[in-house]
Amino acid sequence: MKAAVTTKAGNPDVIEIQERPKPEIKEGWVLIKIKAFGLNRSEIFTRQGHSPNVAFPRTQGIECVGEIEEDPSGTYKTDQKVAAIMGGLGRDFDGGYAEFAAVPLEIVFAFESDLPWNVLGAIPEMFQTVSGSLNGALEIKEGETLLIRGGTSSIGMLACQLAKTKGLTVISTTRNPEKEIHLKENGADYALLDDGNINTKLKSLFPKGVDKVLELIGIETLKDSLQCIRPKGIVCMTGILGGSWTMNEFTPMDDIPSLGRLTVYMVDAANLQKDLLQEFIDAVAEGKINLNIDKTFKLDQISEAHCYMESNKAKGKIVVEI
Repeated sequence: MKAAVTTKAGNPDVIEIQERPKPEIKEGWVLIKIKAFGLNRSEIFTRQGHSPNVAFPRTQGIECVGEIEEDPSGTYKTDQKVAAIMGGLGRDFDGGYAEFAAVPLEIVFAFESDLPWNVLGAIPEMFQTVSGSLNGALEIKEGETLLIRGGTSSIGMLACQLAKTKGLTVISTTRNPEKEIHLKENGADYALLDDGNINTKLKSLFPKGVDKVLELIGIETLKDSLQCIRPKGIVCMTGILGGSWTMNEFTPMDDIPSLGRLTVYMVDAANLQKDLLQEFIDAVAEGKINLNIDKTFKLDQISEAHCYMESNKAKGKIVVEI
């Protein structure tokens, strides 16, 4: 089979297309014939050598969709459509950047759909991240105000759509003035240009602050996001678009406002509800949700796809189709 192998830590050109043996499966695992997968910012982080305990060479890819090629347990039939997500995929063992992947049963989720594979490839990680952040961590409710920090990312765009279906007022930010129009077109009530200090602009619109903040940029704007919430408001840090993992200085009694709440959301296969995934796929098929897929690449273009993701030019999800 063909696999896109990250040979060592470095720039996108460290990813090489190689001929590899088709993976052998062990008890409790299945073999998936991969049809497509979405790219994720965390994969840049891993490729650069910043993910703890990832050894190179490694076939990356923390998500994929495809069909069951082999399942010794009999849990799934051959050709059953499935998604696989997280659980060490692409980090502890080889992941979705290949024609086939061997994965443990617990991270495999079956679905039915006639959507094109590149559309299906955009769904698993993106949906789980957004649903878990908004519903699980932030516990959004109708009538609330939500600030999305990093609104033009694929997660930010989808979070806005889901929040609007729940009846929230959404304020989305971007660092690129040319992308403000895309935020409005995506449904945001307000689009703010983010210079790293957004709380002053926000307070001119909502003097008491907002109810909830979805922080997708990360630690470089986290302190400022905490100043945007009302008393008992919640900030959820989900993304690291800024590329940094550790904050040099953080003083809770100063940086968290009185009665403010700070949480994080980290995706895990255990948080992925099968019925909600199918429900979401059906909503996409019915045109109720627009995934904002920016561009689709082929497997042998994976280095180019990583460069494109790092350039911050994308206005939505980047997908690779086998």
